[in-house]
Amino acid sequence: MPVQYGYKLAAEAFGPVELVRQARLAEEAGFDFVEISDHFHPWLDSQGHSPFAWSVLGAIAASTERIGLATGVTCPTVRYHPAIIAQAAATLAILSEGRFTLGLGSGERLNEHVVGAGYPHVSDRQRMLREAIEIIRLLWSGGYHSYDGEYLTLEDARIFDLPDEPPLIAVAAGGPDAAGLAAELGDAMFGTDPDRALVEAYWARSGDGPRYGEAAIAWAPDADAAARAAHETARWSLLGWKVMSELPNPANFEEASVFVRLDDVRDQLSCGPDLAAHVESVRAYEQAGYDRIAIMNLGPDPDGFFGFFTDELRPALVAG
Repeated sequence: MPVQYGYKLAAEAFGPVELVRQARLAEEAGFDFVEISDHFHPWLDSQGHSPFAWSVLGAIAASTERIGLATGVTCPTVRYHPAIIAQAAATLAILSEGRFTLGLGSGERLNEHVVGAGYPHVSDRQRMLREAIEIIRLLWSGGYHSYDGEYLTLEDARIFDLPDEPPLIAVAAGGPDAAGLAAELGDAMFGTDPDRALVEAYWARSGDGPRYGEAAIAWAPDADAAARAAHETARWSLLGWKVMSELPNPANFEEASVFVRLDDVRDQLSCGPDLAAHVESVRAYEQAGYDRIAIMNLGPDPDGFFGFFTDELRPALVAG
């Protein structure tokens, strides 16, 4: 199948009404899907937002016709019980008429610690994710179900409104074990790095579904303006996953990223109007084996970016 291109809705940087507006513009611009992060906190106070992703997705489903929807990603183990996510995803699949993909992952302390239930070690989080997926699948099969796992339980629960076909589940993978879980229990894999070894680990475990990836770029007519905007709101992303998954609050990310320089952003991201550089950033994911690529624009002008995507970036990507 041809590669699909999505638009990453930055729920930490925009309020709910603006996110719905951007989703409509993404559909008009020719994107195949929109993907939204499911956060309680933003990464940085300067981003200033973090609306409830599921309400935003419901509004997007009601105000669009064609574009696919996805969570990128939801943690169904600490802040949410998997039964709640199973119900939410089933409802959204109905409202969107089958356009929804449920992206699941093991979460970040930034969002999960808020309910006061602790934040488990990474190995425990992966086992919890396995149990959560099993619970979601059970509830989507119809009827009443109970589940007694090592970490999670379910008592005599049934989802009454189920779609004709359950949503695809895309499991986030940061390493080969998680890629194996995506192959075993998921319908797709979700990754954030253009790492072909990760995709090959998914294939090696008989994973044959879509591979979702996120390609960050910073578009603006002026390269310096693009780099400054990315530095202001997204310098946290240069810290690496081991840091990103463990810090509890935006203030901690502010302190941890204080030494990230503007030049570091320029080194890591394609910044400015250079079409070839942005194409190369997206192509890296295609070459790594991803076929559902969400483009996250870290530049200062969302509306201008949609025009750039329609007129320049998508034609260049599709042309190969």
